[in-house]
Amino acid sequence: MHQLTYLEIPTPDTNSVRAWLHSNFIPRNSEKTLTPDGLIIASEEAQICVFVWSLQRTTYLKAFRWTEAVLNHEQEILKDLTKQIHLAFPPQYPAPKEAIAVDLAKGASIFEALEADYPLTVKYFQKLPNGEYDLNRVYWWEKRWRDSVCNPQKPKQVVFRDRQTQVTKTPTYDLIYIGGALGIIHATMMAKLGYRVCLIERLPFGRMNREWNISRAEFQGLVDFGLFTQAEFESIILREYEDGFNKFFDGNNPPNAKAAVLHTPTVLNVAIASERLLKICGEKLKQFGGEIFEQTEFDQAVVTNQSVIVKAHNLITQESLELTGRLILDAMGSASAIAQQINDGQAFDSVCPTVGAVLEGIDPSVWDKKYGDVLFSHGDISRGRQLIWELFPLANNEIAVYLFHYHQVNAQNPGSLLEMYEDFFTILPEYRRCDMDKLTWKKATFGYIPGHFSLGVNARQVSFDRLLALGDAAALQSPLVFTGFGSLVRNLPRLTDLLNTALKHDLLSADQLQNITAYQSNVAVTWLFSKGMMVPTGRVLPPERINSMLNSFFGVMAEQEASVSDRFIKDRLGWLMFNRLAVIAAIKNPKIIVWIWDMAGAWDMAKWLLSYFRFTIDALLHFLLSGWLPKSINKNQTWIEAKYPKLWLKLLSWSYGINYSIGNPKPSNE
Repeated sequence: MHQLTYLEIPTPDTNSVRAWLHSNFIPRNSEKTLTPDGLIIASEEAQICVFVWSLQRTTYLKAFRWTEAVLNHEQEILKDLTKQIHLAFPPQYPAPKEAIAVDLAKGASIFEALEADYPLTVKYFQKLPNGEYDLNRVYWWEKRWRDSVCNPQKPKQVVFRDRQTQVTKTPTYDLIYIGGALGIIHATMMAKLGYRVCLIERLPFGRMNREWNISRAEFQGLVDFGLFTQAEFESIILREYEDGFNKFFDGNNPPNAKAAVLHTPTVLNVAIASERLLKICGEKLKQFGGEIFEQTEFDQAVVTNQSVIVKAHNLITQESLELTGRLILDAMGSASAIAQQINDGQAFDSVCPTVGAVLEGIDPSVWDKKYGDVLFSHGDISRGRQLIWELFPLANNEIAVYLFHYHQVNAQNPGSLLEMYEDFFTILPEYRRCDMDKLTWKKATFGYIPGHFSLGVNARQVSFDRLLALGDAAALQSPLVFTGFGSLVRNLPRLTDLLNTALKHDLLSADQLQNITAYQSNVAVTWLFSKGMMVPTGRVLPPERINSMLNSFFGVMAEQEASVSDRFIKDRLGWLMFNRLAVIAAIKNPKIIVWIWDMAGAWDMAKWLLSYFRFTIDALLHFLLSGWLPKSINKNQTWIEAKYPKLWLKLLSWSYGINYSIGNPKPSNE
């Protein structure tokens, strides 16, 4: 028996594919016999069996030769089959129908509006405690994301510059944060330093559509920084795992693209009660004199020479709100209209559409609560996406399960949360054996996690006069690991120090605030890996391609000591280790270079070379200067900062960057 063809047919309707094979495909110069799952193509000496099956809500096809003899015109027959079936079932990128918006406008519930197109999503959201509210949020989030992606040249203007108005009144606040998830952590830290802080949050404060995981060593930075006590940290730990697993399906991979399980016992191994964390931060913020305006939507900001005026409205009472401050912090994530405007509609060029749920009822024999699934795939490419799972046990018998994929930002194919949720509720039993109707559904988790492929520290605009983006709105976290929470925690010391310096000296213009960034050249260079996990819109790739690439690289890390994968996933991989891993992976599987070139293209490869060149320069500067120059700068802080505050902000930013960019942040707590 010899496998001849392996295809993915991007449709969940496997019966239609089978019917097409039976009725439409006519092999040249050969007999065709129908079978329950496909057909047999035969001559007197040879025989090929073609069959289809369903997995991951898509359809796969394989053709095997059962005989030693080769069928006449065998290659031509298989080429005809491949070409015709792809023409009959081209890639499709479904979007919520206009009729849904019409139904909602007429007063239909979100369940009624979506049931015809997303039946399982409606069924299981109806079982969630806040299901109707959360499904409305999913629909709103997708609509807002689609609008921003499909109209990239026409971002809505929400920030206005007013150079004429002279504001004589002292601003009420130093800092106005817009967005209360990642924003509240940073806001609390700045309030602790004595700044007048307020926060605007669209949701009821403390509501989260995602759980958070981190390592002890990373979170310890917040304890050492004085934001949390050790007791408070222990109180928000839901579970701590013994190990985390990383494994990608390799049943169809070539031998050199198969890999052992990568164990990461100190990566994302602490499950955090995110809503409890937010509550603690909210209480501390108020203790430090800060204010929270919840269920309040940001409308616009007017930047004057002396202050910034923020206009918003309460979603419940519709009452208008006007606040004045010295600086706005945009923490609205991928839904940020500010980020779209200041980047001319090109705020993000990659994204992870992510869906999932907190649930209870998985059989203990199916999953041991002492372990987490950090990255896992149970099949190949599905409808233009390589679906990846995460699973993290929480307190008691609860488990958080996520499904996501790496995705281009493309106007024809923005990425759909609703489609992903229909996938999630369909294929969860394929991933972890369970009876869906016997599970207890606790909470929906979803969102678009954005990324940006930075060519340098100033390649992406994260600032405007009196305005600075952070977290997902800045999109400077790892384009491979996509963890905005972890990135913020790792970068909080330098972001806080730099912002404190800028505020002390009123250095709040766009170019001055651009120095306050979470950019790392060792992180930027990893975007090529995430690019290799995205199926280009309109392309049909060999189904096993992305799993082969993932196994090639993660297999190399599995052969290294545990500290290598730990540093890689925590954005701390240095230049020498990066190159070592890349060379080993290329030697083990030389095709990986060709595959990445095929998926990324010449232009993106050229951009990556620029990122790599920057990484190399930063590594060289770190080698030559880090041992003495930052110390020398710090010794001269008093007179430099007093006489030349702008210069001091640049030097301080550079001093941090020279260490962070080669994976050696300081101070180091690990």
